[in-house]
Amino acid sequence: MGTPTGMVDATPAGDNSLGPSAITPVHLPSSRSRPIKIIRPPAFSIRTLLNGLVTLTHYADLLYTLSVFRLTVRYKQSLLGWAWAALQPLALMLIYTILFTRVTKVATGGIPYPIFVLSALLPWILFSSSVTNAVTGLTAYPNLLTKMYFPREIIPFSYLAAAVVDFCIASVILGLLIIRYKVQLSWTVLYALPIIVLLAIFAAGTALFFSAIHVRFRDVGLAMPFLLQVWMFTTPVVYSLASVPARFRKFYLLDPVAGLVESFRSAVLIGKPPDLGMLSYSAAITLVFFVCGYMYFKASEATMADVI
Repeated sequence: MGTPTGMVDATPAGDNSLGPSAITPVHLPSSRSRPIKIIRPPAFSIRTLLNGLVTLTHYADLLYTLSVFRLTVRYKQSLLGWAWAALQPLALMLIYTILFTRVTKVATGGIPYPIFVLSALLPWILFSSSVTNAVTGLTAYPNLLTKMYFPREIIPFSYLAAAVVDFCIASVILGLLIIRYKVQLSWTVLYALPIIVLLAIFAAGTALFFSAIHVRFRDVGLAMPFLLQVWMFTTPVVYSLASVPARFRKFYLLDPVAGLVESFRSAVLIGKPPDLGMLSYSAAITLVFFVCGYMYFKASEATMADVI
């Protein structure tokens, strides 16, 4: 009697006396029980975006681990450790305070210049540091990208998460200065949270878009620090939006970062609700750019290992 398909004959060689009852069925592993991932051609579509977001939720633990790793490595063997998260905005605050109170004057609406500039530096540094680090993040781990599968956007997102932690640490300094200068807070400070969320989403979209390009053209990583320096001075960080001539303000606010930074300062320091028209426009541009940046990144993901 032959052995059934998928079973192994356990009868000892040369011993036929045991009969058919001695055949022990041993099921061999079937390839049908293994999960199969089909790598499809790159596609720039909403479906690609939705599938990417669903897959990303299955790798939340990896995103958390890499984010903690970013912070651990950044401050490892550092004497000041986590204090560096606050030292950078403080140093810039001092430089700009000396420059724009001693050398020239900037209208602040009666707000002391140190907290005026720091309240805009914090969201700007959140945006610029996450974009700068995330753009070059993929090319820093070529072996990781070529030898194992995971959603590639986890690497840029981990840099963004680390920047958010730094922002929270530096915000403690802003709170202390608000107490020092006796600035009265109002309920409008609650707007700060959705504004920072929108800014983080725009930073994520920007990082995804440029990091996908940087894998193929390394000029992007070289040009990004200079681009962000210029970008900062076209954003109301060291000056107020009111300083921009009214006829240019509409074009100026085409940049959603400008509207979000000004809205953050207005909500935290001035006690005035952000302009809803400006905030809505910034939110719309942010979401559109994030969707387009994410779709482009996912469309490029399949070929990243071939060109990195």
